[in-house]
Amino acid sequence: MSEQHPSQKVGYARVSSSGQSLDVQTDKLRKAGCHFIYSEKVSGLEQNRPQLIECLHYVRKGDTLVITKLDRMARSVLHLNTIVQKLKEKDVNLVVLDQKIDTTAALGKLTFNMVSSFAEFENDLRKERQIDGIKKAQQKGVKFGRPFKVTADIVIGVKENKDNGIAVSDTISEFKISRRTYYTIMKGAYDYLLDGKDH
Repeated sequence: MSEQHPSQKVGYARVSSSGQSLDVQTDKLRKAGCHFIYSEKVSGLEQNRPQLIECLHYVRKGDTLVITKLDRMARSVLHLNTIVQKLKEKDVNLVVLDQKIDTTAALGKLTFNMVSSFAEFENDLRKERQIDGIKKAQQKGVKFGRPFKVTADIVIGVKENKDNGIAVSDTISEFKISRRTYYTIMKGAYDYLLDGKDH
């Protein structure tokens, strides 16, 4: 691609299988005035999205990233929060056409900022449910220890930490898993837990 110009619109489109067409999304992005469009055909569960990574690297201060729906870009609320934070740090706007989110407007900025709160809220609820579940089980005489139960949330969180360059030791501490479990997750042994999580 040629050298980037100031304040341009950059589009990103994704479909989940090779049998699906990107045309509907790319047509909407062109009509929205996108100068460049990054597109790829990968599952919503796929961690490796080279075009999305390149797109997020390409956009600069004052640019606007345009997508048709949030689930075309992010695979979870936590993943969305990571992207949102990256865009805010780069001072890049976000427009979501179908969901009418536009951070170039005051209301859109409010929605943009709320995404971080939603992610934190989801994380807090997950921890609360885990604590309540443990307490109830203990009241019924269940003793905790081995075996450790890996959940879909843990698999997603561990892989997102890896994508974001977070140290293995920090991830192990955050999710209270063993180093062996960490590498087992990274090898894909627990990917079956993510079935049905695709949008």
